[in-house]
Amino acid sequence: MRADAAGGRAPAEWLRGAHAALRRMLGMPDYTAHVAHLRARHPDRPVPTEREFCEEYLRTRYGNGPTRCC
Repeated sequence: MRADAAGGRAPAEWLRGAHAALRRMLGMPDYTAHVAHLRARHPDRPVPTEREFCEEYLRTRYGNGPTRCC
């Protein structure tokens, strides 16, 4: 691991962490945690791709259109 100004982590590792933090702030669930859950608790279910996972989340969250009244 290469140390740098980003808390001693390599830039790619820092970017992954920042991306995960941003997604949590926006309310997006964690794909890696979801895959781990599926493999541990539901081994018979297919594991979706990250894109499929995000699309399903957005469809579930905003399926009936915007949540604002104005």
